Amino acid sequence: MRRLFSWLLLITALLCAGTYYWLQRPLELNSASLDLSIEPGTSPRDVAQEIVRSGVDTHPAWLYWLFRLSGQSRLIKAGSYELVTGVTPLQILNKIVRGEESLLSVTLVEGWNLQQVREALKNAPQLKPLSATWSNQTLMEQLGRGGEWAEGRFFPDTYTYAKGSTDMALLQRAARAMDHKLQSAWAQRSPQSPLQSPDQALILASIIEKETGRPADRPMIASVFSNRLRIGMRLQTDPTVIYGLGDKYTGALHKSDLQADTAWNTYTRAGLPPTPIAMPGKAALLAAVQPAPSNALYFVARGDGSSHFSATLDEHNHAVNQYLRNPQ
Repeated sequence: MRRLFSWLLLITALLCAGTYYWLQRPLELNSASLDLSIEPGTSPRDVAQEIVRSGVDTHPAWLYWLFRLSGQSRLIKAGSYELVTGVTPLQILNKIVRGEESLLSVTLVEGWNLQQVREALKNAPQLKPLSATWSNQTLMEQLGRGGEWAEGRFFPDTYTYAKGSTDMALLQRAARAMDHKLQSAWAQRSPQSPLQSPDQALILASIIEKETGRPADRPMIASVFSNRLRIGMRLQTDPTVIYGLGDKYTGALHKSDLQADTAWNTYTRAGLPPTPIAMPGKAALLAAVQPAPSNALYFVARGDGSSHFSATLDEHNHAVNQYLRNPQ
C-alpha cells in the first residue's frame, strides 16, 4: 500500500512538473505572427479550438483545461489578438483575460473633406468598410444622425481600432468627438462673436482650417472673417469656392470660377456657406469662437506660410503688390 502511495505521489509530481513546463514553454506557431479572433459569446472550449485553428501547435483540450483550472474561463474577452513567436500558454491566457487586443490606427487629418476621410477608412488595414458604397445621406442615417450634413462632422485625430472593427464604429467615435469638441469650444465663445450657433462656429472653423498657413495666424484669420460677418461684408474666401466647384475644380481658380454662383461661393453670396467645407481641429474651433481683437478686414499670404493682415483696402492692395505681384 505504501509503495502504491509512493507511485501515486511520483506520478502526481511528474504531472505537476510536466504541466508547469508546458505552461512556461513557448508554443510552436505556423508563422511568426498569428491573428486570433474571439467573437462575443464564444465558449472557453471553442476559444481553445480557435487558438489551435489560428495556427498554434498544441492540443485544444490542454488549453481548455488551463482555462477551467485557472478559474478565469469566464473572464475571457472577445476581441482581436496577435500571437507572436515565443508565446506560452500562460501568456495566451493572460492576454485574452486582460483583453490585450492588437490595435491598428488610422489618422484623419485636419482640413480633410469627407471624401478624403472615406477614402482613408476604405484603405485602412483590416477595418471592415461597411459604409464604402453608401451615400453620405445613408451614412448619416445609419449613424443615427439623419438630416445632418456629413461634411465636417467628424473630429480629425488618430484613432486606434481592433482588427475586424468596422468603419462605422470608428466614425461614430469621430462624430461624438466632434460633438464634444464643438460644444466645449462654443461654451468658451467670446461675447463679441457674431456667430449665432455651434453649427455656425463649425462652418467658420472649417474655413479657418483651410485658410491657415501658419497655426499662429488662426485667431487673426478668424478676426478678419468675424469682422466681415459683423458688417455684412462678403467673406470672399477661395476654399469655399473650391468646395462648391466639387469635381469641376481643376487645381487652379480662375476669374470665371469666382463668378460661378454656388451655395458655397462666398464671392457671390453674403454670410457663411450653408455647411462646413472640411474637418476643423480643436485650434480652429477655438479660433472661430475666440477671434483676435482687431479691425482687420483683409489678409494675404506672404509666401512663407504666414499672412499679412490689413484694416483698409489700400493697405491690402499694397500688401498684395508686395507679396504676390512683386515678391522679394
